Parts: sequence; C-alpha cells; structure tokens
Amino acid sequence: MAYAREAAETIGLECLAWLAGHEDLLGVFMGATGADRDTLREGAQDPVFLASVLEFVMQDDAWVVEFCAAAGRPNEAVQLARAALPGGQQTHWT
Repeated sequence: MAYAREAAETIGLECLAWLAGHEDLLGVFMGATGADRDTLREGAQDPVFLASVLEFVMQDDAWVVEFCAAAGRPNEAVQLARAALPGGQQTHWT
C-alpha cells in the first residue's frame, strides 16, 4: 500500500505532534537537526521537513511502534509515508 503525498503529509504532521508531546525526544530531534520552536512551526507546512521528522522517528523501531499505536496507524505507515514525500524514492545504502 502506498500513500498519496497529501496522506503522507498528514502522517508527518501527526508524527510531529507526537514528537512534540515527548519533550526529551523532541530535544534530541531539535539537537540533531538544529531546529528551534519557530522551525517546528514553520516546518509543519514543509513536506521536506515532515520527511525529516519521519526519518528521525524511523531511527528506532520502538519510536515507530509507539507513534503508530498512538496514532492508530499500522507500523509500516511511517515508512510508506516517508517514501511518498520528497526524497523518499532515493535509495540509501547506509
């Protein structure tokens, strides 16, 4: 199952909201990306930024599972949404 870009952006927004609700994890994300609170607000409108949120969460299976459970989504939703956003079709070998 693939997501349309609009549906993928919705999942990215849900993931950003979930991340914002986890202050410690949000701090790790902000430190890793250099984002600040203003960047988070602006990024909610940017598919590339939402892709970075999904990529961050995909670094840990436990985060993916926790987010998907909270959002009522299947565990593969994060990966499928990421694939539908800019840069998602690129193969990463690292």
